[in-house]
Amino acid sequence: VFFLLPGVREIPQLPWRSAIFAAVDPRTKDWLLMPSPFPQALIILAYILFVTLVGPRLMKNRKAFDLKNVLIVYNFAVVGLSLYICYEYVMSGWGTGYSFRCDLVDFSDSPQAIRMAETCWLYYFSKFIEMLDTIFFVLRKKYSQVTFLHVFHHSIMPFTWWFGVRFSAGGLGTFHALLNSVVHVIMYTYYGLTAMGPNYQKYLWWKNTSPQFSCDCPYQFPIFVYIIGLYGMIFLFLFLNFYYHAYTRGKRLPKVLQAQTWSHHTNGIMSSAANGHANGHANGHMNGFSSHHKDD
Repeated sequence: VFFLLPGVREIPQLPWRSAIFAAVDPRTKDWLLMPSPFPQALIILAYILFVTLVGPRLMKNRKAFDLKNVLIVYNFAVVGLSLYICYEYVMSGWGTGYSFRCDLVDFSDSPQAIRMAETCWLYYFSKFIEMLDTIFFVLRKKYSQVTFLHVFHHSIMPFTWWFGVRFSAGGLGTFHALLNSVVHVIMYTYYGLTAMGPNYQKYLWWKNTSPQFSCDCPYQFPIFVYIIGLYGMIFLFLFLNFYYHAYTRGKRLPKVLQAQTWSHHTNGIMSSAANGHANGHANGHMNGFSSHHKDD
């Protein structure tokens, strides 16, 4: 737009722009997807368009894909990735010196500081991998799972974490990523077992919770802590709104809870405030296959 103005040959360096980008982490500025937020914005936009418009139209006159084996491999692959991220977060700070109270970002080039920054980037990149959750729903024609809550979560996570890796790859702001990775180990183990069929459903009795924490310390980027808190509140509101309309007002309580049986084809009953979404939906469907499989 600026190049269309007479006499303008370069984009003006606005004061606020210079001030913001002066605070970037120099260690991560040249890593994959880090130089600019626009490539990831295009990926996120393509994801939203596919799962809401393009995908459903392509599948309209097609039979739903049978992705049982793909889901098993995918879910347990995410479990392995999440375990590795947990391990790296522990070894790069949270188990080797962080106080769990007030931990600042170490911007040095020490091996441990670089390891923490690399773990933050890997966590960020894993959010793009997890977009496959929704793509698999579309390919299986499980459109009831493609809720606003689900799509919003998968869209906003990588977008917000780009700023985390670009500006503050370490310190206090990474605690929720460690927590989220622990939750993902539990969640995707659950999904992997459900995808393996009814013989493994006896192991699906556990659920997960998410703790909260607050702090008052000179952390370099307190705004990210506030954003994380606001982010959690938004998802709590969206989940409660979804639950009310689906199971209270809509009276869609899962039959598995009413009859205490697994006789129906289910897609899991799980919620996660820490994760902000569930790769499943408590409406009598499961991200796997029961003994009485029936296509929707």
